[in-house]
Amino acid sequence: MPNNASPQADEVELRPLSARSVVLSLLLGLHPPELPVKDLVRGVEPFGIAGSTLRAALSRMTAAGDLRRADTVYGLSDRLLERQRRQDDAVHPETRPWTGDWEMVVVTATGRSAAERAELRTGLTRLRLAELREGVWLRPANLRRTLPDSLGEVAQCYTARPGGPARELAAGLWPLDAWAGTGRALLAHVAGARGPSDRFTGFAAVVRHLLADPVLPPELLPADWPGERLRAAYADYRRELARDARVSGLRA
Repeated sequence: MPNNASPQADEVELRPLSARSVVLSLLLGLHPPELPVKDLVRGVEPFGIAGSTLRAALSRMTAAGDLRRADTVYGLSDRLLERQRRQDDAVHPETRPWTGDWEMVVVTATGRSAAERAELRTGLTRLRLAELREGVWLRPANLRRTLPDSLGEVAQCYTARPGGPARELAAGLWPLDAWAGTGRALLAHVAGARGPSDRFTGFAAVVRHLLADPVLPPELLPADWPGERLRAAYADYRRELARDARVSGLRA
């Protein structure tokens, strides 16, 4: 039974700080996701990013389709608005009481290119499904969501009830112990982080980790699952970033 890849337990993956990553994090945490350039300048100052560096990054991001610009206000492009929706869902997933049913998606389309198959796998993973065997994807039916209509063009969808123990099935589909270990390491890292840059890179890793959370029913999770603690810590940090960005605008 395949077990989807994940970072090793207790491994914290931190990525280098850049003007682009800071701008995106600021905007992804805002609703609506837009700020005047003067507020962005103030927002990136604590990270040691100069105004000239920021303006160059804004120009590149606009040309690349990451941002849209209206006069002096920059906002997320439509493509990145979808990323914001996924991020919001990772922080605040909508669940329902689990009755024991599982979602099952069986891929039926044939003759697709490697790129099309990879795109489908990415889409199914974003739906928090896991692959039991080639072309058969599962998850507990505890999410308040409907599968996209386009999925019907390449797959058939069912409601199923496994014959074996559900906890064993979940543990085989997702690397739960490794995910939990990394989550606890991230919580320790952000709690001990000092300075804006260290906190930023730590919470960026938290977001990436939450995007990989299968959001399983509590009865299928190992003890001391850190998912809710990670969500609470990141939600607090995002409110802090949004508050600081808006306060700086009010002071202008």
